[in-house]
Amino acid sequence: MKFVHAADLHIDSPLRGLDRYPGAPVEQIRGATRRALENLVSLCLTEEVDLLLLAGDIYDGDWRDYSTGLFFAAQLSRLRAARVDVVLLSGNHDAESHITRHLELPENARRLDPKSPETVVFERLGVAVHGQSFATKAVTDDLAAGYPDALAGLFNIGLLHTCLGGREGHDNYAPCSLNTLVGKRYDYWALGHVHTREVLSEDPYIAFSGNLQGRHARETGEKGALLVTVDEGRIASVEHRPLDVVRWCACEVDLSPAASADDIVDLTREQLEQRLAEADGRTLAARVILCGATPAHAALRADFERWTGQIRAIANDLGGGLWIERVLSRTLAPLEVGALEERDDAIGQLTRSLRGLRDDEAGLSSLLREFASLKNKLPAEAREGDDAIRLDDPAYLREALDDVEHTLISRLLGAGDAP
Repeated sequence: MKFVHAADLHIDSPLRGLDRYPGAPVEQIRGATRRALENLVSLCLTEEVDLLLLAGDIYDGDWRDYSTGLFFAAQLSRLRAARVDVVLLSGNHDAESHITRHLELPENARRLDPKSPETVVFERLGVAVHGQSFATKAVTDDLAAGYPDALAGLFNIGLLHTCLGGREGHDNYAPCSLNTLVGKRYDYWALGHVHTREVLSEDPYIAFSGNLQGRHARETGEKGALLVTVDEGRIASVEHRPLDVVRWCACEVDLSPAASADDIVDLTREQLEQRLAEADGRTLAARVILCGATPAHAALRADFERWTGQIRAIANDLGGGLWIERVLSRTLAPLEVGALEERDDAIGQLTRSLRGLRDDEAGLSSLLREFASLKNKLPAEAREGDDAIRLDDPAYLREALDDVEHTLISRLLGAGDAP
């Protein structure tokens, strides 16, 4: 028996703000979630799987455009012709969707009840799938605690949309503990909500499949679904299959080896060529981050627009499969950071304070609480999209502290800073 575990399709996610970027393949990126779903269905057909599990967030909020739902239903109908069953649940984004409430799914698809946990048994497969949909967007109860016990003699699967014990950048919905999941004695837990693939346990197997298609520069790397093979009631293999059509990457270019500014483009080209090869024919959307203590820092800062243009020109040289989303500079003048921390002056004190705060979980939490009241006062355009000011995200705050350290120290040292 074979099944596929996928989650967080976010079909037709709006991807606001793409028009602001020069040369952005806007239509290709906006159509990527549909093409990734087509790839998912094709994987199920090619591998002749018996079951597809979708762990929530099929849609992306309160959409009223039925073309999104009709496209989804059409893809499930491709599976019906091959006798592939589908079990799905509504996540936080689906619960507020007009489509979810009114669209009729093909007969091979079953959406789990939002009112209470339910079990779907496939006698011909020897499989029981347990789960519960979200009834509202903000579910803060431990849904997993109410799931039924495993059924004897069957391969038991738990389907759940959850933040588990909490994940940075994700709302704390349907929280639960790993011990709760293990205690149900299921053979496999198919989790959704967290967009990064993660295996939490191998016995029983508990995993987030991650989302099907990266949607912006914070959702980097290979995206896809998990193909699971079961033999005689036990998991024989779990394979991640990439299904994304546009791959996002944060391409860090260490300029510390650069003897002069002339080496900036060559070092950047080397990294982009490597990332493009790893994308395996997909469109690559790259955020280039120039970093390191380098003699090229002053020249880079003096004419940053020129170097940005030269780096963007690399994309043209390497073909149409590469788009430079943005170029950031985080270089420093060649001075040891350790030496800065040991200085007995304002620069040394500043360096120690910023690094201490960045590594202090309690201090970061305190800052986040102070910023919480400011979040709703920001204009809508500052709260949405990849460039959003994320005052509730610890990772965003750490990145901001890195930028503050870089900018202040560079200017205090008289070296300046690039935009």
